[in-house]
Amino acid sequence: MTIVALLLLALAFAISFPLTALVRRLSLRLNALDSPGSPGHVKVLRPVPNTGGIAIFIALALPIALGLLAVYVIPQPTLVAQVPALADHLAGIRERTPLALAVLACMTILHLVGVIDDRRALPAGFKAIAMGVCALVIPIIDRDTRLLTLLDPHVGGSWLSIALTVLWIVAVINAMNFMDNMDALCAGVCVIAGSCFLASALLQGQWFVAASLALLIGSVAGFLVWNAPPARIFMGDGGALVIGFLLGFLTVRTTYVPHSLDEPHAAADAALYVARAGGWYGVFMPLVVLAVPMYDIASVIVVRLSLGKSPFVASPHHLSHRLVSYGLSKSDAVGIIYGLTAITGLAGILLGSVEAWQAIVVAALVLVLLLTLAMFEWRRRPV
Repeated sequence: MTIVALLLLALAFAISFPLTALVRRLSLRLNALDSPGSPGHVKVLRPVPNTGGIAIFIALALPIALGLLAVYVIPQPTLVAQVPALADHLAGIRERTPLALAVLACMTILHLVGVIDDRRALPAGFKAIAMGVCALVIPIIDRDTRLLTLLDPHVGGSWLSIALTVLWIVAVINAMNFMDNMDALCAGVCVIAGSCFLASALLQGQWFVAASLALLIGSVAGFLVWNAPPARIFMGDGGALVIGFLLGFLTVRTTYVPHSLDEPHAAADAALYVARAGGWYGVFMPLVVLAVPMYDIASVIVVRLSLGKSPFVASPHHLSHRLVSYGLSKSDAVGIIYGLTAITGLAGILLGSVEAWQAIVVAALVLVLLLTLAMFEWRRRPV
């Protein structure tokens, strides 16, 4: 299935790369350029289309939709003959079809909200509701897509795991949206983090998650070619909201503790989880991999509140902007964030397959990295 995942990555890239060029050409003709945003939004406008998210969305949604359709339309013997690797997974694909359709629906809703917001700014509250509803739908319809279900028996229901899942998915959506503030930044971080999640999913044998991550990486990489400095097209919210949602969803699917520990077969489930994920601390892998985007969103909120500004109104206080204010070029700032993301991403891969004391070392490594960055920023003054 590793080969299949790589082929899916190439397929998504092959769709996204030329489609981004087509979307760019049509957007220039229709004058669909970067917009000022909501009132109070501090932004330097450039005559560049912000419709690249359309290409990303199509390169993601089209293969998923066609793949699901093929499983139900093409006779199973024919399908297995064409793709032998699917033989052991067709039943699983059919079982997960309702969840896949729900994910596609949520991606479509967030994409449309983002595209509309890119053309005419929507109220922050409306966007927040859309994110929250889409994040809530997934854990409601699928029990396996919940965080820390082990805690549910101790709180008298599943409300805690559902709330944590919604909070995480919304946080990842906003973290990736916040990262979309400099050429190639959000797309590059998504490719790096997604590649780390893909490696982990393949190592753990989670083929459906791996296939989805491969499509995500390929679609964003195809767009990234056109978004490299100087950017010829931006992804806009129509892209950032979609990749943030899919990353949040897939990270929950990748690292969950078995929810049946109180049932008769609990010991076998627990043994399987420990063998594949290294221990309960594996659930923190997504937080480690996405530590830099989470640092960015947390620090931006702190800075905006300290200045008496709303944390929901965009302003040039992101990590990338702050690095530039210290004297770095924009390319250098993006490169540093790439490097930091790669460090935490590689640490996250290790977290899923190490012993407890090694997990403590990995956590300490990431914590020291973020504290060093924070200390550097605290002592540094803008040039």
